[in-house]
Amino acid sequence: MLTLNNLKPNPGAKHRKKRLGNGESSGLGKTCGKGNKGQKARSGGSIRPGFEGGQMPLHRRLPKKGFSNARFRDNIAIVNLNQLEAFFEAGAAVTEAELRAAGLVKGVCDAVKLLAQGELSKALTISVDFASEAAKKKVTAVGGSLTVLSESKN
Repeated sequence: MLTLNNLKPNPGAKHRKKRLGNGESSGLGKTCGKGNKGQKARSGGSIRPGFEGGQMPLHRRLPKKGFSNARFRDNIAIVNLNQLEAFFEAGAAVTEAELRAAGLVKGVCDAVKLLAQGELSKALTISVDFASEAAKKKVTAVGGSLTVLSESKN
C-alpha cells in the first residue's frame, strides 16, 4: 500500500547530476566536454538557429514566390437554418449578439452569413449581414422575417 512514508520516485527518474570540472578522471574535467577552444567552448558561445557561419543562409538563397491574400480576407461566420432550429424558440429575435450567446458564432468575425442547410419550422425574426437566396425563401416560407444588413449599408 502506498503511504507517505514509503513514497519513492520511479526507477531511473533520479540520477547523479553531471559535475563538470572535477578532475580528469571524472571524464568531464578540464574542458568539461566542450572540446578545445572555439566559439562553442566559450561562455555564452551559442549561435542562433539557421546561422551558417556567415554564408548566405538557405532561407535567403531560395526565391520568394507567390502572394497570399489570407490576412486581408473577410472572416465570415456561417450559420445554418438547422442550427437556428435547434437553439431558438418560435418568435425569437436572432441577431449576432444572440448567436454569440448561443455559441453559434465564436471569435472575431467581420460578418455573419445565413445558409439554407437543414429545415426551419419556426417563425424567427433574423437579422444578419448576408443570407443566401435559398435561406431567404425558407425563412419567409415559415412566416419568419429576414433582414440582410449588408443591403442597408450600400
